[in-house]
Amino acid sequence: MPPRIPVAPRLGVAKLCLRPAPAVSSYPISWTANVATMAQRRKHKDPYALAQAKQRKDANMARQEILRKERKEALGDPVRGISTPFLESFDNVGGSTTILDVTSSSSSKEGTQIKTADDVLLNHFLKPSELEESIKHSYALSEPVPASIRDFQDPMLEEEDKKKHIEGHARATAALARIVSLANASQKDKTRANIRRCIETFGRHKTDLTLRPRAPLNPEHQDGNSQMPEKTPRAGPDTGSSEVQIAILTAKIRVLANQLEMPRGKKDKINKRNLRVLVHKRQKLLKYLRRKERGSDRWRHLVETLGLTEGTWKGEISL
Repeated sequence: MPPRIPVAPRLGVAKLCLRPAPAVSSYPISWTANVATMAQRRKHKDPYALAQAKQRKDANMARQEILRKERKEALGDPVRGISTPFLESFDNVGGSTTILDVTSSSSSKEGTQIKTADDVLLNHFLKPSELEESIKHSYALSEPVPASIRDFQDPMLEEEDKKKHIEGHARATAALARIVSLANASQKDKTRANIRRCIETFGRHKTDLTLRPRAPLNPEHQDGNSQMPEKTPRAGPDTGSSEVQIAILTAKIRVLANQLEMPRGKKDKINKRNLRVLVHKRQKLLKYLRRKERGSDRWRHLVETLGLTEGTWKGEISL
């Protein structure tokens, strides 16, 4: 059998190779890596380059800290917000209670008068008008009765009895002032009084009389001739609307925040959890109310009175 001849010499053409030739490097691969490593080592050993890198890093970190503080100030404190007179009144809900002297205006002494306005909060669900009526009734019941036969009655003894009655009534009135004053009440009674104030301030049975209603979202009600459908009349004070619940939660949050700032509050883990729960519950209500009442008078009234900022409803709150 004759020997096998390759195809290329047999056809009379040169041998072709389609595979690319390997690239020729001036240095081996290991030498190239060593050169890069040596350059990096020289750079890290250069004091001028190190000083420049440290300066750039410090400037970057300082700028990040400034931006972090600006964002935090813009959002505000998610727990306390901005201090307002209404919020500060939560801490001193009792104030100074004075009792009314029903004998005469000239004989009244300091500390024995009470404001007769019904907006003054008293303990045990009492109103100043009810307390005033009770004091007048007790004064009339305990007043000494003059003798029917005036011939055998000593005027000096009558004057002395009357003076003792006035002094005893003043002491009893001062005792009543201390009993019904919220300054001497427990924290539970103070919280109940703050809840009453929140209902009277933000309840819709009050705000509907002064604040403008929200613009209708339905286009058919935007015409001046068409009117909004009448709502069912409210049976009592508003206690369930979002703004009332937000105000009540704000009052409770302020009490818990003040307790945790005390020396013993650092180890109070239960109240820390309770504060976190209240803050997030208020955040949910604020998001809902902002979506429903954005830009309305009711939303502005709530935010300005309670000092709420974007940090109380926007973003993630971590305590």
